[in-house]
Amino acid sequence: MSLLVVGLSHRSAPVSVLERASLAADTRAKLLQDTLAAEPAVEATVLATCNRIELYADVDKFHAGVAELSTLLAQHSGVGLEELTPYLYVHYEDRAVHHLFSVACGLDSMVVGEGQILGQIKDALALGQELHTAGRLLNDLFQQALRVGKRAHSETGIDRAGQSLVTFGLEQLAAGADVTDWARGKRALVIGAGSMSSLAAATLARTGVAEIAVANRTRARADRLVEILRQPGGTGVTARAVEMAEVSGELTRADIVVSCTGATGLVLTAEAVAGALGLAVEDADEAPAVVPAPAAAPVPDDVDRHAAWVENGSSGTVRRAVRRATVPAQGTGPARLALLDLAMPRDIDGAAARLDGVRLVDIESLAEASADAPMAADVDQVRTIVSDEVAAFGAAQRAAHITPTVVALRTMAAGVVAGEIARLDGRLPDLDEKQRAEITQTVRRVVDKLLHAPTVRVKQLASEPGGAGYADALRELFDLDPQTVAAVSRADLNDPNRGRS
Repeated sequence: MSLLVVGLSHRSAPVSVLERASLAADTRAKLLQDTLAAEPAVEATVLATCNRIELYADVDKFHAGVAELSTLLAQHSGVGLEELTPYLYVHYEDRAVHHLFSVACGLDSMVVGEGQILGQIKDALALGQELHTAGRLLNDLFQQALRVGKRAHSETGIDRAGQSLVTFGLEQLAAGADVTDWARGKRALVIGAGSMSSLAAATLARTGVAEIAVANRTRARADRLVEILRQPGGTGVTARAVEMAEVSGELTRADIVVSCTGATGLVLTAEAVAGALGLAVEDADEAPAVVPAPAAAPVPDDVDRHAAWVENGSSGTVRRAVRRATVPAQGTGPARLALLDLAMPRDIDGAAARLDGVRLVDIESLAEASADAPMAADVDQVRTIVSDEVAAFGAAQRAAHITPTVVALRTMAAGVVAGEIARLDGRLPDLDEKQRAEITQTVRRVVDKLLHAPTVRVKQLASEPGGAGYADALRELFDLDPQTVAAVSRADLNDPNRGRS
């Protein structure tokens, strides 16, 4: 296993950089195709969410892999390599497995313990499978990550430590008040109809808002979300779908707006918000820019030094300590309109926060607020689960590495038995079927017993750290045909039922 992950997240980069580096769906597909076309990578997939972009690959060379993956991320994100490199982190082999398992459990999320990341990991695996860029290693890895995440949520109280970004965002908008009391009877506008927007709509309905309007670029998706909200036995919320062209008019009626679209530009400008509230446009000041922080760790001048620094004993992660900008100053007076922007890049103009009567919470302010959120005692238990699962996954992968060699050995032994039985038939043609079957069975039992202990033991040894050499030793000792071993590996890799999510 030569697993490599290169990426950046809310822990390593300012939101402004993450925003610019975000990858659209078609860009992710092109990134994976180009990664596979690059020499060091034999399989790849990308995990892209609102607060992380990570490229996973099975590579045959570490330094070349880091350089190539970093370059590809820069090219497809549109952020220059020189600018992007200080914010990148690198994990390799077991550390890469540990990182993904931690991500799956919500330990690396902006809101610790949130479960939405599991759906995003499943989407990343599905994309790699659809494009045929995820092979045996990444299929096994991501499937196991999903199981580890589910185990963490079922066996521990990590859910008590975490919540969805939607819930956390609404708590920030409520400014200390009970969310249900704060939201009850309000009118809400949800812009977008994807998974995050659907979660937002469902959460708002549960909190007791009186009405939800859903706007989406594709009207059919908005209609489907509204139909779900109206289902019998639900919350009883009044829900309706509107066209995106009607958003400006809906703003004049709304008390709460949640936006999460895949748009590359602003969906709500400060002018539109000001107009909905009857304010003069000049009341909106420009939002302050995010000030980049100085590096708190050695930041190499180029990618090769970056890779070497990681390999030579770092924690596996290159981090720049990010001093995030404080939440933009909010307008004066009581909040007449609460805005929650969960999109990356952002949907709502940050300058809207300075309008009188407007309160804006976005990914950046959520990151600031979550930095001081208390962590549950269950986090330690989840970390133990992650460590145990990483060890088990590594052992399983090392054992799987020797399996084709063991299969090839047993295939060779079966061929020897078949050849000797055929030779016996030529020398003793008068044997009846019963005699021949008994001799054949006896020879097979002898061979099986001779091979049993060595093959069981070599699998045990191969599963231990440093056990990769046992497969080579077995091939050398028994003079196994490398092509036979490779054929077994290909047959396993091409199994249509392997690793499907």
